[in-house]
Amino acid sequence: MTTSEDIADTFNTFVMPTYAPKIALTRGKGTKVWDADGKVYLDFLAGISVVNVGHCHSSVVDAISEQAGKLMHVSNLYYTENQARLARKLSDISLGGKCFFCNSGAEANEGLIKLARLWGHDKGKYEVICMNNSFHGRTLATAAATGQSKIQKGFEPMPEGFVHADYNDIDSVKALINEKTVAVMLEAVQGEGGVVPADPEFMTAVREVCDENELLMLCDEVQCGMGRTGNWFGFQGYDVEPDAFSMAKALGSGYPIGAVVASPRVADVLQAGKHATTFGGTPLACAAALATLEVIEDEGLLARAKTSGKKLSQGLEALAAKYEHVHGVRGRGLMLGLVLDQPAGPFAARLLEEGLITLATADTVVRFLPPLNIKDGEIEEALEIVDDCLEEWHSGEVEEPDDILEEAVVEPAAETAETEPEPVAEAVEAEPEPVEEAVEAEPEPEQEEPEADIVKEG
Repeated sequence: MTTSEDIADTFNTFVMPTYAPKIALTRGKGTKVWDADGKVYLDFLAGISVVNVGHCHSSVVDAISEQAGKLMHVSNLYYTENQARLARKLSDISLGGKCFFCNSGAEANEGLIKLARLWGHDKGKYEVICMNNSFHGRTLATAAATGQSKIQKGFEPMPEGFVHADYNDIDSVKALINEKTVAVMLEAVQGEGGVVPADPEFMTAVREVCDENELLMLCDEVQCGMGRTGNWFGFQGYDVEPDAFSMAKALGSGYPIGAVVASPRVADVLQAGKHATTFGGTPLACAAALATLEVIEDEGLLARAKTSGKKLSQGLEALAAKYEHVHGVRGRGLMLGLVLDQPAGPFAARLLEEGLITLATADTVVRFLPPLNIKDGEIEEALEIVDDCLEEWHSGEVEEPDDILEEAVVEPAAETAETEPEPVAEAVEAEPEPVEEAVEAEPEPEQEEPEADIVKEG
């Protein structure tokens, strides 16, 4: 049997130290994952909003398996049925335009930026107004678009053409508009920025400012899309439509696929020879995406994201009222953040030790992104773990670990990887083999439930 220690040793020897893993996961089902030593965890991160329909959903697994036996890849120089079907589906549930397929969120945002630049090129317009504390990727262009200096540090000089306004401050946006401005780019909910939703008035004002100044409104839906907030896409909770948006992460349930989705206004800007990718929209990737979309529809997961999000947020709010070091809860649907009054990394690490996977972000926020088909009992179990760890923390029993769980800041020191703690066997209850119906058997969604929108801080 390969142990977590064996995997970590090989990983740290041969994989570049761009991450700082803490556990070695080997399988998953629904909301649960298992490490190489048999310990079970509740996954309230879902691969950072990737497995929105749960790990290894049978419908997605079957679709991938079937397609892999037919045709996995051909060049985009040829028509393929699955790509055509997927483009039509995404158009139908969003802007009514056209799609370009790629492999990741960063690539989708690169495509979004290129579309905007090409659209404005003949008018000499190329500058994109982005938001402070945003996150759009780690390529050079998307890192330049990202409003966090720590993402850009060491890679200067950054590509020009990006300026940054304050999120939820329309006057800050207006102040940056000039003759070079081509677009305003933003997230409906800033994930890496601390799970901060846009104010409804701000989203409406951005749309109006773009219309008044002949600019494109671009939305990054990589993390908040695919039902995460209770709508197919985050912007749909604000009664506004962008001119184009990016998506990836949950689109393929873990199989890499991203997309640029454009409204009819800009659907034909990118012509042959202007943009391309080898692996974008393969028959296999599109099969995974089509199955994922079907699961979300068939299981009523948009409504479930709202009702389950309400249950989870109310539970977290109760803990915020109970413990002085918790300042509040914010987010939308099942994209929630628990705001602490000190760095969240040590607390997220403690939750992991107790079998709950979350992620620290924006220094003081613990992020919760569970699968959309999470069960009530799993929410209650997670809240019990959070409650126990908060009580322990407030009693002064929690010691800060040597390294912490936070995606955006990783120190590449070799000794970090070598100080991996041994798994705590006694913290694990005997877990039976995952059963298929654990993902499928869900209560009927309450369609009438209003959208959960939580921004409460004490």
